[in-house]
Formats: sequence, C-alpha cells, structure tokens
Amino acid sequence: MTSETYRNPVLDADWSDPDVVRVGDDFYLTASSFGRVPGLPLLHSRDLVNWTLVGHALERLEPAAEFAAPRHDCGVWAPSLRYHDERFWIFWGDPDRGVFQINAPRIRGPWTRPHLLKAGKGLIDACPLWDEETGEAYLVHAWAKSRSGVKNRLTGHRMRPDGTELLDEGKVIVDGDRIPGWFTLEGPKLYRHDGWFWILAPAGGVETGWQGAFRSRGFFGPYERRIVLEQQDTEVNGPHQGGWVRTPSGEDWFLHFQQRGPYGRVVHLQPMRWDEDGWPVLGNDGAPVAVHRRPDLPPQPPAAPATDDDFPGGRHGRQWQWTANPGEGWATQHSADGLRLTCLRSADAHDLRRLPNVLTQRLPGKPCTAEVELRLDSDEPGARAGLAVLGDAFSWIGLQRGPDGTAHLVHRFAESVAEAERDAAHPRLAPEGRARLRIEIGAGARCRFSADTGDGFRPSGPVFAATPWRWVGALLGLVALAPAGQGHAGTATFTRFRVTPV
Repeated sequence: MTSETYRNPVLDADWSDPDVVRVGDDFYLTASSFGRVPGLPLLHSRDLVNWTLVGHALERLEPAAEFAAPRHDCGVWAPSLRYHDERFWIFWGDPDRGVFQINAPRIRGPWTRPHLLKAGKGLIDACPLWDEETGEAYLVHAWAKSRSGVKNRLTGHRMRPDGTELLDEGKVIVDGDRIPGWFTLEGPKLYRHDGWFWILAPAGGVETGWQGAFRSRGFFGPYERRIVLEQQDTEVNGPHQGGWVRTPSGEDWFLHFQQRGPYGRVVHLQPMRWDEDGWPVLGNDGAPVAVHRRPDLPPQPPAAPATDDDFPGGRHGRQWQWTANPGEGWATQHSADGLRLTCLRSADAHDLRRLPNVLTQRLPGKPCTAEVELRLDSDEPGARAGLAVLGDAFSWIGLQRGPDGTAHLVHRFAESVAEAERDAAHPRLAPEGRARLRIEIGAGARCRFSADTGDGFRPSGPVFAATPWRWVGALLGLVALAPAGQGHAGTATFTRFRVTPV
C-alpha cells in the first residue's frame, strides 16, 4: 500500500449499519448504537479514509425507564444521515417502538429530542428523501420479522417536508418475495439521481448476502433491480448496507459494512461508477476491493476514532458508552486524571451482561493489547472492579475486597448459556489494592488475560474467545460494582487506559 492507496476496512471496528453525507468539504458518518448510551455516534472525515469521532446525537434512550437496564440488541437500529434545509437530519427505527427523527443546525448539535414519526412494531432502517426539484418529501423503511412477522419488503410513504408527519398509510414499493432468490431485503437508502428514484439496499443476510440497486421513474414504483456488489472470490463476506456519497470533484463512493463475528460490523469504502445503462457499479466490477486508489480529495494525516484515555478530571472520552441510560453519580469528576467509578450495588453483580453501569468501547478489529491501571478504593466486602471483554459470553479481570478487608486479584467468566460467572483462575492477594490489568487480543479475538499486582505481569486463566451479541460486536469494558445492600460502597479509580496494536 502506498500514500496514493488505502486498504479496507477503513473503520476496523463495529461501526454497524453506516450512513454518510457530504456537506461542503466535510464528510459525516453515523452508525447503529443499539442499547448503548450516548447513542448515534457522529464521525468526521475529509478524505473518506481517515475518520475521527466528534460526538453523539442522542444523549439518552427513550423511554428512559425501558433503557434503565441493558437491552443490548434493541434501541437504535440502522440510522440514515442527511443534510437538508441547512440542517442535519437522522432517521432510525427502534424495532419495538417505530421510526424516529432528530435534527440539528450543526453536526455537534444541539440536536432535537426524538420525534416519533411512525409508531409500530418492526419498523426499521428508515431513510428520508427530499426531492429538491419538486419540493416533495418521502420515507422508506424495512421490516423486522421478529417484531412484526413481516420481512423482505420495503414500504414507502409521502412525508411532510418538515419531517414531522407521514402523509399516507404507506405502500409496499419493493416486495422481495416476488424476486426469485431474494430474501431478507432490508437497509434501504433512498436517493434521486439522473431522473430516477434510487434505492440501494442489501439482501441475503448480513453474513452471506449482496448489495442491490433499485430504480424507478416514480417513487412508488415499479422498480427495476440489479445486484451491484457481492462477495465473488474475495474475503469480504456479505457486503452489506451502507451509503453513497459524491465528492466535490464528482467522484462517487460507497461505504458499507462487513460482518466479522466478535469484531462486529467493520466499514469498507468502495469506488462507484455508472455504466452505459445508467446503473451503479460498485467495487471492482461488483466485487469488493481490498486496496484501491484513494479518493480525489486533499491529503489528510492518518486518523482513527480514539481508543486511549487518561480520563482528565475524571471525564471519559467520546469513545465510551454505557450499557444503558446512566444514573447520577456513577462517575465522579475531580481535579486529577483517572476515572473514578462508584461501586454500584446490584443484585446482578454476578453477571456483567445485566449491569447498566459497564462503560464500554468497541473491540478493535486487529490484534492488540488493552491495558489499564486500577485502584480499588472501597473497603466494602464484595466490592470489585475490573477490565472486561463483554458479549454474549464475557470475561473480566480485576480486584475484589474480601470479608477481612484484603484485596484479591480475581478473574471470572461466563459462557453464553451460563446465568452467572465463575472463576477463570484462583484468586490471589493484591496487597496494595492496586493492579495493572491487561488483555492481549489475538487473531480471531482470542483473549489472554494477565495482571501485575506488584511483582510483574503474570498470566491468568485459559484463553477466552470473545463472542458478539446477536447484532453487536464484543466490547471492552470497565466496571465497578458491589453486592446488594445499603449505603455507599466506595469507588474504584482507573488510570492510563491504552490500546496498543501488536
């Protein structure tokens, strides 16, 4: 690879269901955030290759009471990001509640509170279109069979141009059941180009499918179709939903995801052109590219969403998300560096998957080492804190206060079918109540745990294979907790969180 080329994936972590828009010389991307808070991440780029995380559009999930506990695969599914009438707009489907919309004058906000545009079960993957020629506005969405009993079809509506109301009952505009060989049609992105209405939408499942293109002279159809991107003989399984964007010089590019097991949905950048019949051609004549010439855009310094954190003043960086809506006092701001987490009392202390107070970030897609320093400032028997790999199965290493006040290094895990954790290694004394914790994440997200309690790093337990949730990749997490009871259970302080490629 040279300075004139890039290598896929351009975002090598779980930035699921990406959509992209250009405003001037800037490109912005958002992605699914499911049940994590804050939601709707906002990324920025000047060259479509180097991306940084600049914020989130959704401070809390609503209704707040429903997301006070983790709902890892629920919440915000497959958002669409658009710029219209000098405002940014994001539409998404909550599979349990319906289609929502928020908007803002600037990418960093302030964003409006979520507006429920269409209530219902199983409404997902919503995307708006404003037809600049006619002033008409439209919305298309897909269906989740798990909630509605319906899938493999796209429903279209006329919409008020202010995005506040749909103007009809909706009509199925593409029925995948009528297309031989097609199944699980979803993730539509709606565009107007060259006199046609265009829908770019995947089908065939996230791990095995393909990207389709549909076009019609009228929004409600009928639509012609073509497969425009599929795995062919590449290693990119099921190139799935994403968004089309055009550069100032007129180049076309397509960003989409690839499902990679415990790493979640990583993001690829494909070149895009139009053939003599006016159809889009993605990648290398319909096959995903691994290495390609960079977009014709001004050179940019290398960049990627942050992972490391010194937690200045007790504040965590944008890369961190809670596993549910956070409560007051979970993290304490102070004058020094370090994340001071309250050892939150919980009857679910035996299962990290049930805890809302796990602070997480995405598992990197390449081998790396994650390391953090921990001081357990709680004297409460049973209080504990540590560094975790969290998914359908989980494992964590950290410190726990014993009944006699001593601190022990503990390493615990739970397989996906287990209802409670158990020891992955025998506890050992941590005399100072401090430890350096380390997870070496190798190929296939196989994790080796180790810790230094004052006598150098020593390995702990067997290798743990990280696992995803149903739709979400595995996560790195920091947690502090205590058994159920009364009164304040003290705190734990994390410092110098580092992720180092290996």
